[in-house]
Amino acid sequence: MLDQFPLFAKEGTKATITLNRPEHHNRIDPDDIPKINQHLDAVESDHSIKFLVITGTGNKTFSSGYTIDAILTRMDDSFQMLLSRIEKFNLPTICALNGSAYGGGVDLATCCDFRIGVHGSRMFIPAAKFGLHYYPDGIRRFVQRVGPVAAKKIFMLSKTMDANEMLRVGFLNELVSHDDLQQTVDDYQKSIIDCDSSVSSSMKRNIDEFVSGSLNPEIWIQKYREALTSKEMARRLGKNY
Repeated sequence: MLDQFPLFAKEGTKATITLNRPEHHNRIDPDDIPKINQHLDAVESDHSIKFLVITGTGNKTFSSGYTIDAILTRMDDSFQMLLSRIEKFNLPTICALNGSAYGGGVDLATCCDFRIGVHGSRMFIPAAKFGLHYYPDGIRRFVQRVGPVAAKKIFMLSKTMDANEMLRVGFLNELVSHDDLQQTVDDYQKSIIDCDSSVSSSMKRNIDEFVSGSLNPEIWIQKYREALTSKEMARRLGKNY
């Protein structure tokens, strides 16, 4: 049997983690968690990498999330801790949704900074139909990223959203054909490379803290002032100090 653990690849400044269980809708099993964490360690230790892409194998499903058996029998927080790590990852993160997302697969995509979806896909969180209260961090992330109106539809009613609605409510940054998915990721890569990576990472933290209500204005005002006199800004503006 082929190794179905999540795959890791590096290409220039891009690192890609690919969920690799297509016959089971790229579900995430408990043994996948340490493997994904190893991949994240590899990205963090390689300073030539400027951004991370998370995607899935095939063209039907991005991910159906964490296996329900593990949720019911293990009762641990390893999956939630993994998602929290991805949410707080220092580098820009792109979720290339090669297909539909279900359950924890929706939350995995929500953890990323940018989400690119494909026509014909959909998302669905069935927790309420199972009588399961979704874990609070997953609800928080969705509300912060998309808003309470869409969150109530997804969590309280377990309603399915198609790709067009996912784009309309702001869950997706882009909606493209399967054939254009990689090119769109490449376009984002060009924009990321064109920007100062340290400033982008700093503003990512600034934005996330603002949304979460944990922003300390004095820290970010100081960051702004430091940038005004930085050598990198001078270089990019073609000035000599």
